[in-house]
Amino acid sequence: MIIFDGKALALNIKSQVAESVKKLNKKLTLAVILIGNNPASEVYVRNKEKSCKDVGIDFELIRFSENCKQNDVIKKIKELNKKIEISGILVQLPIPNHLNEREILDTISAKKDVDCLTQENFGRLALGISDFAPCTASAVIEILKQSNIAIQGKKVVVVGRSALVGLPTQMLLTRNNATVTLCHSKTEKLKKITKKADILVVAIGKAKYITKKYVKKHSVVIDVGINRVDGKLCGDVDFENVKKKTHLITPVPGGVGQMTVAMLLKNILLLNS
Repeated sequence: MIIFDGKALALNIKSQVAESVKKLNKKLTLAVILIGNNPASEVYVRNKEKSCKDVGIDFELIRFSENCKQNDVIKKIKELNKKIEISGILVQLPIPNHLNEREILDTISAKKDVDCLTQENFGRLALGISDFAPCTASAVIEILKQSNIAIQGKKVVVVGRSALVGLPTQMLLTRNNATVTLCHSKTEKLKKITKKADILVVAIGKAKYITKKYVKKHSVVIDVGINRVDGKLCGDVDFENVKKKTHLITPVPGGVGQMTVAMLLKNILLLNS
């Protein structure tokens, strides 16, 4: 049983990005829009800011109140699109329910869409035109490849169908010739499906939902979830219950989250190289 070390691989990727940033003849700046004061979002944004500064990428944070107007957010994004000095734009999700998320995301220029969530970039990924993908999906693939886990021909189950994680992860796994089953809240007999998976990717936002009864022996379990229970972070997988049954498992914290931020830095670089 191997517990994946996300921090070590993320540091290696950051080191590579830092070297590439030094070689560029231009300064890179990531602009992040944070709406409201979601505690988890605040943490994620701070982590992104620190990681950017670690590799020599400037960081600009734009805050909006919880009850801000749609037009004000869109106006700001259009301003950022026009600024040559802004290399990438990211809207920290989730955003308040009264806002139209799709309209806001699609206002971002595809050339500055570091999260790959605009219709243009996501569509190019879906059609196989581009390998540029949302950061967490890229992180899942990177973890498997760097851990020498074969993807081609393997039975993979992805639990969760969000545009941020589940759908693009399914696309990238299929691109790597896996046989992928995408499950979600309406899937019947989930346990029966996940127990057949050589690789199980979980992103459902339910703390410790996946127990050893859902997992095939000697499988690979990638836990994308992040939840807070009794003041402590945990994933969607019941780590202590599941780990001994696996060949490799990602912990929370210290797994996919570390890698997601590292892949964000790579995405900024990809859009500006």
